[in-house]
Amino acid sequence: MATADDFHEAVPLADLEESGRELTSVDGVPIALFHHEGEVRAVNNRCPHMGFPLVEGTVDDGILTCHWHHARFELSCGDTFDPWADDVQTYPVEVRDGTVYVNPNPVRELPPEEHWADRLETGLEENLRLVVAKSTIGLLDAGVDYREPTARTLEFGTKYRDAGWGRGLTVLGCMANVIDDLEERDRKRALYTGVRYVANDCAGETPNFDQPSLSTDDVGFDRLKSWFRDCVELRDADGAERCLRTAVESGRSEAELAEMVFAAATDHPYLSAGHVLDFANTAFETLEHVGAEHTADALASLVEPLVTADRSNEQSAWRQPVDLVALLEDVYGGDVTETNGLEELAREGDRGSWSPPADFQATLLGDDPEAIVDALADAVRAGATTEDLAAEVAHAAATRVAQFGTGNEFGDWDTVHHTFTYANAVQGATRRTDAIELYRAVFDAAVSVYLDRFLNTPPARVPEPGEDTGRDPDAIREDLLETFDADGEVNRAGRLVGEFFDCGGDPAALKRTLGHGLLREDADFHTLQNVEAAFRRFDLVEERRSEGEKREGVDLDRRRRIPLIATARYMAAHFPTRREAEQTFSIATRLGRGERIHE
Repeated sequence: MATADDFHEAVPLADLEESGRELTSVDGVPIALFHHEGEVRAVNNRCPHMGFPLVEGTVDDGILTCHWHHARFELSCGDTFDPWADDVQTYPVEVRDGTVYVNPNPVRELPPEEHWADRLETGLEENLRLVVAKSTIGLLDAGVDYREPTARTLEFGTKYRDAGWGRGLTVLGCMANVIDDLEERDRKRALYTGVRYVANDCAGETPNFDQPSLSTDDVGFDRLKSWFRDCVELRDADGAERCLRTAVESGRSEAELAEMVFAAATDHPYLSAGHVLDFANTAFETLEHVGAEHTADALASLVEPLVTADRSNEQSAWRQPVDLVALLEDVYGGDVTETNGLEELAREGDRGSWSPPADFQATLLGDDPEAIVDALADAVRAGATTEDLAAEVAHAAATRVAQFGTGNEFGDWDTVHHTFTYANAVQGATRRTDAIELYRAVFDAAVSVYLDRFLNTPPARVPEPGEDTGRDPDAIREDLLETFDADGEVNRAGRLVGEFFDCGGDPAALKRTLGHGLLREDADFHTLQNVEAAFRRFDLVEERRSEGEKREGVDLDRRRRIPLIATARYMAAHFPTRREAEQTFSIATRLGRGERIHE
């Protein structure tokens, strides 16, 4: 019977004193009652770690120990001695006339959004995957916008990793970029994925100590940009950070900040296999989700990757058997850090008036580096903007992935992937600033596309529009997910995506399917990047289609298919995995719902 004050009859006190423990259920809540040291205590019977029944645990010296993973809890308050386990919920008890009463709805100290925000911090600090899963699920279930935990995680990742922006923060940004394309439950998976990558990236790392901005606001933008580039060239991280923070503090626009960063990121070609520029672009994209107040720390975290980057102009592949760097220097105007030659070319044309020649893609995908460089230079001279050319090179890079021959070594998937994500990032950068230096990024990406040519020998066949019709698009999506359950279904995955388009399927549904297929796996850094880049490439082409844009030599209907065909093939090459992260996510979900995990 329930009392008027929300206490419910549970068990006779005598029975509890005799057994030392009893299990009861009040309003559907499983409650473990303990008689210990003359006191009656009540806790939720589900261990907050993995759901094991605590009534089967051991109580000694005021500590309740779960027998499953030996998590320990202070019995009177439920606080854990082991942060990986979470605190267990306790309940008020009263003894009346020889009967124990329990209140299953105690007043909680913190509202859910604050409780889970605190647990998120613990999960990040201790690199606890289950705690991260429970906290991200709990936050979104409490109605918290994904941007808030993303901002908290960004702040943590920039503070506790002296090595700066890396894979973890890149995954966080990628997941924020695709979250609107996903089903509701997969949005929780995406946030969980981003947070756990950051936690893992920061584990055991030295924390970062900021350099202050310069104590002046009198430095002009061009000089500040020059100082920043010089410091990066000399691998002077402290000086570069002070210049960049000064630019932020003095109120420089996003376009100006982007110009500084991307100029330094292109002073040498294809830094660290494209990761540096890709990291920078993702940093700017992440700021769009979390707000400008995080700009200084986010951009400052890019300095270390910039100053420690591998420089492709110092690598033999860019020098032998063809001196590709020399070809670029002839266009740039002296050496790889120059832009004088590009400025002269750009002055000759009417910006925005260029359309790609019919053979432009064939040239970019060809085996003549001089022809590629000349075609790009002619395009700049004819009025092509940085974004015009970036879109063309990004499409060529996506085609390399779509046509990747499965007879190559498995590791070569990453070679075409790096070019693809770099080219995608270059176009993202061109939409943020029209800095002349980004022409260099376009040329560098095109050279990387050229270097990848052998990985399309022979090219895998890409399904052309109109080859397959008549099937239910939903059945095709189910088949696509099944390809990710088996090894080696690379070509079939690409064919299914082509068939889906031919059958009039909704691209948003296809993206949801690809997103689900991605997030149920233990997807590695590159696969997560690849899918996000493919979604972005599709969206950019779709944006042009919706605006009714028509350019000679550009088939937008065919072009929009390529990135999704490419990423489906890439996913199929890397799946299935053990799905350990999904198991953790599933346990966290079931615990949050109060489901029984251990029978």
